Amino acid sequence: MKKPFTTTCETALVDGLKAQSRVAFSHLYDRYAATLLSVIAKIVKDEIEAEDLLQDTFVKVWKNIHRHDPAKGRLFTWLLNVARNTAFDHLRSNKKTTHVELPVDGYLPGLSATFNSVGYIGFSDAVNTTLDPRHWQIIELIYFQGYTQSEAAHRLDLPLGTVKTWTRLALIQLRQTFRCDQFAFQ
Repeated sequence: MKKPFTTTCETALVDGLKAQSRVAFSHLYDRYAATLLSVIAKIVKDEIEAEDLLQDTFVKVWKNIHRHDPAKGRLFTWLLNVARNTAFDHLRSNKKTTHVELPVDGYLPGLSATFNSVGYIGFSDAVNTTLDPRHWQIIELIYFQGYTQSEAAHRLDLPLGTVKTWTRLALIQLRQTFRCDQFAFQ
């Protein structure tokens, strides 16, 4: 099994969180809150609910950091899954729909203003300059709308293997874009 890419700062951050360091938690919040809020807001379509769910997400992270396994994936990926699951659980408990109609022709780089309006601070700019629009459309369906890869393949009328490959390529490109800066923990 291939070992996932981790950095010294990510390891230090996770170690600090597991030691219940408030400094580490503050760094975590400062680094990821805006991105996680934008993910949650995209799912629940309500900024006030999204802010409440962001707080719920960070409480879950604080209480469950011991469940993060660096051998299975990066901290950011785990955080995204916690945020997405929190948002989808909220929608399910309120019996709201999680699927949104997307334009058939996909996203164009010029549409970044749409994403910035829900708080994609820096995220959409990086994605629009980094990812092929077809790859971004798949990331949008899978990570922001809650579709499975099979559902995304059916929706986009693409082979499942193509969706899997494009998802992997997009995540590799995003990983390279969002490399971790060095942190110093007390």
